[in-house]
Amino acid sequence: MNDQSTLSDIHFILHEVLKAPVHLQALPAFAEVDADLMHQVLDEAGKFVGEVIAPLSRTGDEVGCQFANGQVTTPPGFKEAYQAFWQAGWPSLACVPEDGGQGLPGVLEAVLYEMLSGANHGWTMAPGLLHGAYECIKHHASDALKALYLEKVATGEWLATMCLTEPQAGSDLGLVRTKAVPQADGSYRLNGTKIFISGGEHDLTDNIVHLVLARLPDAPPGPKGLSLFLAPKFMPDGSRNTVYCERIEEKMGLHGSATCVMRFDEATGWIVGEPGRGLSAMFVMMNSARLHVGLQGIGLLEAAWQKADAYAKERRQMRAPGRGTSTAEADPIIEHPAMQRILDTQRAWIDAGRVLAYKTALELDVIKHHPDSARKAEAERWCSLVTPVLKAAWTEQAFKGSSECLQVFGGHGYVREWGIEQIVRDSRVAMIYEGTNEIQAIDLLVRKVLADGGAGLMALLQTLSDAQTDHNALNRLFKTQMTALCDLTRKLVAACATDKALGYWVADDYLRAVALTLLAWAWTHIEQVAMVAEDARWIRPADALQHWVLPEFAMRVQIIAARLP
Repeated sequence: MNDQSTLSDIHFILHEVLKAPVHLQALPAFAEVDADLMHQVLDEAGKFVGEVIAPLSRTGDEVGCQFANGQVTTPPGFKEAYQAFWQAGWPSLACVPEDGGQGLPGVLEAVLYEMLSGANHGWTMAPGLLHGAYECIKHHASDALKALYLEKVATGEWLATMCLTEPQAGSDLGLVRTKAVPQADGSYRLNGTKIFISGGEHDLTDNIVHLVLARLPDAPPGPKGLSLFLAPKFMPDGSRNTVYCERIEEKMGLHGSATCVMRFDEATGWIVGEPGRGLSAMFVMMNSARLHVGLQGIGLLEAAWQKADAYAKERRQMRAPGRGTSTAEADPIIEHPAMQRILDTQRAWIDAGRVLAYKTALELDVIKHHPDSARKAEAERWCSLVTPVLKAAWTEQAFKGSSECLQVFGGHGYVREWGIEQIVRDSRVAMIYEGTNEIQAIDLLVRKVLADGGAGLMALLQTLSDAQTDHNALNRLFKTQMTALCDLTRKLVAACATDKALGYWVADDYLRAVALTLLAWAWTHIEQVAMVAEDARWIRPADALQHWVLPEFAMRVQIIAARLP
């Protein structure tokens, strides 16, 4: 990967397009955070990722995690890299200083995890849940639990898991059967089996903090009967808790990450938050994870594009159209329109994804630190509506786009030597975990847009439109799509009032229409800044967006309209 070009693009979007330092300095907690500091942190992050984490990716895939006698051994180099990672302070970037953190903006952590995911997705699964676990413990755990676990998780000295899924309870967590029985000393005994637990067992850290959804003896059925518990691998006195890894899954990709079947056999745990409010506490963790999964999509697509772009500049085949008829010398395949179309289309998705993801991370900082409640409410609206779009649309594009990038290599892409096939395999799971993409679409349309009659989404789009001052072609296209999307939303709200199933039928199409509208909005900002700076590198992706990406919007609207009464 060309780390310098990646960092250059990241800095451009953060500083020139989003004006991140200006927005952050308006928050009292980040008054001292300027562009130089952000540059320094991200440049050092890029160096660490490129030198320490990226070289382990192929080994992680080929050797994978090994399971024997209930223990998991991570691939060669993974443990040493993780120890260097947490000791250098990278997991604690956005944690507050009193918890052992550095008190920096969450957007820097977001960029770090985008880079990590693109460099080595399997390794990055290990620390990927840390910040969500930190927020969950910080906001919901007792003072006694915080004293024991908060700083260890904040700094990354101990890793954490999110134990939700069971064999019969995937997307429907109301079916969870794991039991929690209260004890006289205030602890609980946990009994049950959890599956698909990333990092449930490993050798990276001395302890693992499991956050477990379970049901109290008198709990009602369904999701309202779930409570959240903290069950460590090792107890405070050093003894081993009765939490066991029964096996690890043989997977399509992510071989460097152990996906575990975990058995809680009279395991000791302590409740986090209030009884029956486990999902509320866990959603703090899940929402953080969903933004990170969207960032995984961006990072993986960037990694695939980098490989394909470099290959296309070197590989020579035939004369490109319009470059003469001589066969004496072949052209680099990047001169061929078919290859340019593939590469420029992925760049359109990557760069717009960064605008939306970084803005979401900035809005999360606003929610935490802005003194004005109205501004916080606006930020909450953005995060609520945009996070499921980021998670679903950009993980789908990571898989489909990396497959398109593999096409650039021809037959060479299908063999392991070039590394592109690993990205295709690794990226596929992001469409499934942390809530499948279908669940994200239902969350957006049914639970959020229909729930308030479309008012929130239409207000967000109107705010984006009102802030536009430029009148270039992309801006006109965005406003056309925005108007059509608002009109469609009104019709959907009316139709779904009598047809309760309709929203579920068209949710995927609706999320895509929203994603394409936000794509257009993001690119109006990129193009406007690039034109002022006379930066030609953004011209071709902007053209690809208009010709090859945004026409899908009309198709999605038509699909939905055909189901309306």
